[in-house]
Amino acid sequence: MNTRTTMPSRTLLATAALAALLAAQRAHAADQPAAPAAPAPAASAAEAPAKPVAEQQVAQASAEKAADQPAPAAAAKPAAKAAEDAATKEVNQIIVTGTARREGLRKLEASFSITTADEEQIKQAAPSSTADLLKIVPGVFVETTGGQSGANMRVRGFPTPGDGPYSTFQLNGSALFGLPTLSFFEQSQMFRLDDTIERVEVLRGGPSPIFGSGQPGITVNFIQKKGGDAAEGGLRLSTGTANLRRIDGVFSAPLGDKWSAMVGGFYRSSSGIRDTEFPADRGGQFSGMLTRKLDDGGSVSVYARAMNDKNAFYTAIPVVGSNDGKSVSSFPGFDALTAYYYGNELRHVTLEGGRATGRQRADGTPEIARETTTRDFAEGRGAKVNTFGAMLDTRLGSWSLSNKLGYTSGSVPTYALFSGANPQTLGSYINAQVTAANDSARVRNAAGAAATGGTARFVNGGTEITDLNRQVVVNGMWAVDKDMQSFTNETRLSREVGGGHTLTFGLYLADYSSHDQWMLGQAQLMTVEPHARLIDVTLNNGVRASGRGFVTPPFSFNLDGKYNGTNTAIYVADEWKVNEQLRLDGGVRFEQQRMSGTLADSTGGDIDGDPLTLYNNNLSYFTGTTSQLAPGGVSRLRETSLTFGANYNLSRSFSVFGRLNRGHRLPDFDVLRGRAASDPTSPVEDISQVEIGLKTATPLYTAFVTAYHNRLKNSQSQQFTNAGNTVERASSKATGVEFEASLRPLRGLTLDLIGNYQKSEFTDFGTQTGNIVPRQPKLYYRFTPSYKLPTEFGAFRFFGTYSYVGERFAANNNVLKLPAYKTLDAGIVAQMNNGIEVRFTGSNLTNEIGLTEGNFRAPGAGADENGVFLARPLFGRSYELSVGFTF
Repeated sequence: MNTRTTMPSRTLLATAALAALLAAQRAHAADQPAAPAAPAPAASAAEAPAKPVAEQQVAQASAEKAADQPAPAAAAKPAAKAAEDAATKEVNQIIVTGTARREGLRKLEASFSITTADEEQIKQAAPSSTADLLKIVPGVFVETTGGQSGANMRVRGFPTPGDGPYSTFQLNGSALFGLPTLSFFEQSQMFRLDDTIERVEVLRGGPSPIFGSGQPGITVNFIQKKGGDAAEGGLRLSTGTANLRRIDGVFSAPLGDKWSAMVGGFYRSSSGIRDTEFPADRGGQFSGMLTRKLDDGGSVSVYARAMNDKNAFYTAIPVVGSNDGKSVSSFPGFDALTAYYYGNELRHVTLEGGRATGRQRADGTPEIARETTTRDFAEGRGAKVNTFGAMLDTRLGSWSLSNKLGYTSGSVPTYALFSGANPQTLGSYINAQVTAANDSARVRNAAGAAATGGTARFVNGGTEITDLNRQVVVNGMWAVDKDMQSFTNETRLSREVGGGHTLTFGLYLADYSSHDQWMLGQAQLMTVEPHARLIDVTLNNGVRASGRGFVTPPFSFNLDGKYNGTNTAIYVADEWKVNEQLRLDGGVRFEQQRMSGTLADSTGGDIDGDPLTLYNNNLSYFTGTTSQLAPGGVSRLRETSLTFGANYNLSRSFSVFGRLNRGHRLPDFDVLRGRAASDPTSPVEDISQVEIGLKTATPLYTAFVTAYHNRLKNSQSQQFTNAGNTVERASSKATGVEFEASLRPLRGLTLDLIGNYQKSEFTDFGTQTGNIVPRQPKLYYRFTPSYKLPTEFGAFRFFGTYSYVGERFAANNNVLKLPAYKTLDAGIVAQMNNGIEVRFTGSNLTNEIGLTEGNFRAPGAGADENGVFLARPLFGRSYELSVGFTF
């Protein structure tokens, strides 16, 4: 099976040689005698004075980096000491996401579930995309088989057809957009991982309905490097499967007294694991941050990030299910691991549309001024965005002030092929077109006779196709443009008021907009093979059933909408340290949302006025009138969210916690657009959650275990299927246990296990009440053993990950079941004493055909009589090799 593995290029080897020369020079300098440094007295974490959050973060990052540097074998720590250091790191780790105080909180003392990963842990996970990193977070199931962006993220059994309504992505504590999701948008689409990221914190549930954007699901906070008291940086080149070429760099340094700066970014190109015949991923980003320490121990930072990335987007392909439904295989001639329809013939698509002129044609139908739109599928679901932000941590007398500001603007398009119905024979398709043409009196009269058959030719070359048993498929060719803008600002004032209480007052503001221009539903007839070929069909009475491959679409929907929204929230939180063992916290949030928008009205009709061109006889066009997004022009909503938590320290290394919260998911633009003007139901979704858990860290093991129960009422979503835009409203409940554990039985050996077990079902969903919430497994887990081997030259780390994903239903009706699957990943990292790092990773080494979703455009559809159905499989086996140099 061809996975198109690429060996290191000459450029990469030349860079490695250069890095080796630089490292040798550095090592020679290090061999020169130097005055010994006097040892500094150690202080326990409990005895050390509290540092401001900025200093804590820098100190923590420096300590972790130092801990990861390999030591000569003669100086290697004993096993007990190494394990003790790992446990101490967990016990003393400071988190800032989900906490009211600016100085943060020890992870073990937090009364909520949070997953953290430093730079090395992020790299070891070898994520294929930003959203794919969430595979290390228990309770979160993410589907990333669409490519670099356009992921589907599911949290603790919450029902959603796709995207990420329960996921908010932050950069340095500021949300990337004022809403967590929109149709054809989820926030990871605006973010790419690179070496400027110091760590990530992922908060699940907990107090998140109170702070920030009030997200009741997960908050993913990426925290950038700031720079410290010494210059440091790195350069890394990568190559691998699919002609991957990537360069990453980062550099930080002090700029005189109290100032520091960081710059970095990446650029990469790849032809994609699914062969597209054109660059599937091409682009990069550049980031910078400037920080000044303040005299009161706080800091002020400003940062900017520019990203321009183009990423092909993939949807479902045909696969064949086994008779017992336990496994799947490739459709004949279409490799489920590496093949896709894309090719140079399908790269550029020109879609038809138009606007009514207000005049009538001779036959009485509306006259339409035809318009065409051409898009490049190589741009796929990429993004061209700029992000700016500022952070302030300081003191105003006895008050602590924290302010986080973020601004994002840019374009976030989706130009892609969207799957349609199951494949069929060409003869079957022609017969269906004969029936459709003859059923229309207008078409039959224009042709002068009924059709009895037809012929098919390839669009390119015009060769007639005589094999009527050839497999063909109708796929949608969709184009979505979104120009988006978002401003958020969160201000917090905290003060210790006595009796162990720390009171926090907060103000959150968000102002956001989106200009959407969509052309959905238009579809083309093509062969079922990699780099598919387009087909035109002509009936024997002169009717053209297709033109340039375009056929009568299952639906047609064009949209031109301009939306604006604001959110204003105030909150109050109290953290009460009752004694050294017990810590209580609670909070309340009052929020108001205001939304408005204008939409161009559209309807369907014959674009060219020719009944014989069957393919565009009922396409969407704009009528020239407009409608408002909400009745009365403006939607105004107010909601209150609550949370209460407790954490009890049984010892410094063991604690238990409990949490209650009630939050809301306020509607987005598309929820309001999809509602009827007379709909009496509330557009607000109510979410209640209960959590209990334990946290422990010892030299032998670390464990974080959380049991949760949630109820969702009035969960609203919409999706575009072959039937058009469908709106769903459901309620659900879920109960589960998520776990993170590490065992360190031997020197250098670590055994990590994360996973989730849950039961979720619909509770108020008409005939589907009692059905299992789809596309979320009852059980999934990741087991990652790793071994670190120190030598006199440096340290080698070997690791592998075995993942299990249980079976899931593909749709709400629980008809089609997606089989369980297992994957194996592995890697090796060499970190040399001279600063050179070599990293080699492999993903899906067993070429497992695991399915993440069924046919989204035909929800509820099952397999045909031959076991064929549409689904989106995992990418095939891939490798990546990187060589870097740090200083």
